Amino acid sequence: MPRRQTPFIPGLYYHIYNRGNNRQGIFFQPENYLYFLRGIKRYIAPSAKIVVYCLMPTHYHILLRVGQISESKTSEFLKNSGVSISNAMMRLSVSYTKAINKRFDRVGSLFQGQFQAKPIQNYPHLLNLCVYIHANPVKDGLVATPEDWIYSNYLEWLGQREGTLVDREFIQENFGSPAEYQTLVMEYVRTRYLPEVVRKYLQSLED
Repeated sequence: MPRRQTPFIPGLYYHIYNRGNNRQGIFFQPENYLYFLRGIKRYIAPSAKIVVYCLMPTHYHILLRVGQISESKTSEFLKNSGVSISNAMMRLSVSYTKAINKRFDRVGSLFQGQFQAKPIQNYPHLLNLCVYIHANPVKDGLVATPEDWIYSNYLEWLGQREGTLVDREFIQENFGSPAEYQTLVMEYVRTRYLPEVVRKYLQSLED
């Protein structure tokens, strides 16, 4: 797998995503989603704060904040081009693909190439992306409300489930309360409105 050219900078937020090869499925049964989530906990969580995640039948979204490191280690981290996150994602992808291939007696790649990682450019982009990711299952017609889709951490954001893949300080600092955030998400579900800069960014993900 080619080495990633863009480094993961400590303290910055990144949108990580990938889809199934030829846009096919990557999650087929409930235990597949749970296996992938265990992989996030094992490989990704030690090096980053998971802000938002949403696993969909054909793709996934992970919004994370790269962990802070001491100033003395910053140059070494940058020299390695964020190798801890890149290696973690590679290990997660390989582990999950092997498990799916074995479970369903299949061969070959599962994902559409290497995972994608884009740094979040500004504060409004960050907040609107949280809303978009959590509302994704409704947008794609899988459920009527985001609460009905159990393979995201939206229920953790609302305080309705005690999961560990969530940054509760981020929620409080940026949205005030779960009720206020829920209002924003449902407003997007109702209107499908996002700022133009975010719409253009989301369109670029399809390229």
